Amino acid sequence: MQLIDKDLLSMQEVRELVEAAKEAQQELARMDQAQVDRIVRAIADAGVRNARRLAQMANEDTGFGIVDDKVIKNIFASRGVYEHIKDMKTIGEISRDDAKRLRTIAVPVGVIAGLIPSTNPTSTALYKAEIAIKAGNAIVFSPHPTALRCILETVKVIRQAVAEAGRNENLVSCITIPTMEATDNLMRHRDVAMILATGGSAMVRAAYSSGTPAIGVGPNMTRWMTDRMLAKAKERQIPYQLEVMSGHTGTNGWEMQISREGVATSVLSLPLKYMHSPIEVLSLADMEQVAALLAAFTEGLGKEAARR
Repeated sequence: MQLIDKDLLSMQEVRELVEAAKEAQQELARMDQAQVDRIVRAIADAGVRNARRLAQMANEDTGFGIVDDKVIKNIFASRGVYEHIKDMKTIGEISRDDAKRLRTIAVPVGVIAGLIPSTNPTSTALYKAEIAIKAGNAIVFSPHPTALRCILETVKVIRQAVAEAGRNENLVSCITIPTMEATDNLMRHRDVAMILATGGSAMVRAAYSSGTPAIGVGPNMTRWMTDRMLAKAKERQIPYQLEVMSGHTGTNGWEMQISREGVATSVLSLPLKYMHSPIEVLSLADMEQVAALLAAFTEGLGKEAARR
């Protein structure tokens, strides 16, 4: 009897995908801006052509969203993103100041790990492929298991577009055996130079590490609420970190803040590793600290709010 270990198979697949991606990226690194842009254009066109079919698959696989809305997202992630980046210089010398004797040279990072969520699986794969290649990189996707079928089909569409442009289709690839071990190995692989995670600053940070509640600070946070959160954390000796939010928070807090005449808002984040990936992980200690800080913050909150 032959025993097949799914975890070991998935880890081996990651090694093979990264190795192939590295080779493809080295080929890409020898191309000029026009050659790279033709690949990106091919992906964008393919995304638009297949927008409805992929949207339908995403809805069938996950049960999330409305097909017509997902079509719009796929078109935006394909054509919209392409139109925004098409004229950007990303390869070789991108600027020169002869007076200052200064030249700016763009250097690709190499192989990127891309986490694909179940919420917007097809559109996320499309735009991440475009921006990775535009910057001269290859990308290996880690798909959410519930959206595996539609993500694999999207990657198939992208790879075909790359091949039709006359380039190495291994510039874009995807794990076909999604496991916790596969995603973890992909993110820790020595030849993976960057993790492209979906979401705001909290998501990007969580892709690398976790630890302690994160209190949002920035111009869109209500100052007295942020000050109260910080004061309660210090008073109760609850460890915390600051998360600078220069604009949109990427949370429901934004919608509440701008509703009607505005609602006083503060954002407290729970550290979560690998959000929207197959292996979402949180620390119970972090959860307890967040709960303790929220309890301390809300205690007597009504009286202080009434004075504002």
